[in-house]
Amino acid sequence: MSELKYQSGFGNEFETEALAGTLPVGRNSPQRVAHGLYAEQLSGTAFTAPRHANRRSWLYRIRPAAVHGAFEPFEQAAFHNDFGVEPVTPERLRWSPRPLPTVPADFIDGLFTMAGNGSAAGQSGIGIHVYAANRSMQDRFFYDADGELLIVPQQGRLRIATELGILEVEPQEIAVIPRGIRFRVELPDGSARGYVCENFGAPLRLPDLGPIGSNGLANPRDFLTPVAAYEDAEGDFDLIAKFQGHLWRAPIGHSPLDVVGWHGNYAPCKYDLRRHNTIGSISYDHPDPSIFLVLHSPSDTPGTSNMDFVIFPPRWLVAEDTFRPPWFHRNIASEFMGLVHGEYDAKAEGFMPGGASLHNSFTAHGPDAATFEKASAAATNKPDHIVDTMAFMFETRAVIRPTRQALESPQLQRDYAQCWQGLRKHFKI
Repeated sequence: MSELKYQSGFGNEFETEALAGTLPVGRNSPQRVAHGLYAEQLSGTAFTAPRHANRRSWLYRIRPAAVHGAFEPFEQAAFHNDFGVEPVTPERLRWSPRPLPTVPADFIDGLFTMAGNGSAAGQSGIGIHVYAANRSMQDRFFYDADGELLIVPQQGRLRIATELGILEVEPQEIAVIPRGIRFRVELPDGSARGYVCENFGAPLRLPDLGPIGSNGLANPRDFLTPVAAYEDAEGDFDLIAKFQGHLWRAPIGHSPLDVVGWHGNYAPCKYDLRRHNTIGSISYDHPDPSIFLVLHSPSDTPGTSNMDFVIFPPRWLVAEDTFRPPWFHRNIASEFMGLVHGEYDAKAEGFMPGGASLHNSFTAHGPDAATFEKASAAATNKPDHIVDTMAFMFETRAVIRPTRQALESPQLQRDYAQCWQGLRKHFKI
């Protein structure tokens, strides 16, 4: 593949070619494509979706994607969409980080499903997974026909070689891989750990800014899409597919990352979370977490998302006479949180980088006792600079159902609820 290069902008129409003269001029599918290539359209939305929402790309490749063997079931028992039918506990849940594997495991081997809702069949909901891997994918490629993948590295860089080019992603960056895009994950640091949100609903997009105005939150130009790069390699490879909640494997005699040129707006991208322009109050109180929104997948109900991706980055807190950490709350939405780096300002201990928590709909939560006491005594006539942190949240309108394997995991902190038991009565008459 060629050297690493990017194009700037989220959802833009791009055109890129690794060999000059690859892209046809004035048409998408000429009778003969330059360099003896094949033309192929990749559609991420319905053909008739409104122009502003239509996502598709034209690929000019060495072989059509249809050239591979028959699929057969592929077993990776920990990666699935079995969110169960048994009652969901309203209990607050928290997990310690999953350890790195002790036997060779690549990105696919290392995926472990934590929770989710909805289904690929219903085109609504999400799957939430973590990964822990210690080797690059070798002689195999993967695509997810069920959902778009939002990958949040926590430890170790990822080099994601896709059909449309290469993404190099480090902790405190994210990658978005659209449904159906084929890719391979390499580990430049030898091991890696992180989180994955599998979006079954509408493709992720930037939120409207409303009264914020024309600037703020994530800037479109900071999203980077790869330029064309291709592999012309033959061998005995495996193509792993996720389809309707199950994994399948087909033999393929060549690398499917053989797109020499492409144009369109259906493409993978990366974003550096440290570039997020965080908005907050400069008088009193503070906004709800929606103000930290990076990307969202809209639902069929206006004002309600299928999934929101929210971050809590370094920032200044300056509101006077205000309880500055996140307040105690009960939400109609359900929240799955992870910590990429540092400490989270609403928890004094127990919430570690690589760990996770789940607070479902109307389950009461908020700062622990130590954080409450500290914040209640803080001098709010001085600003508080929160540094060296990066937490995030996958938030949904539906209950997030933890998987049986997550509930039985040794990483589940069965004493999590104790962090609130030290909250004392302060009531006076």
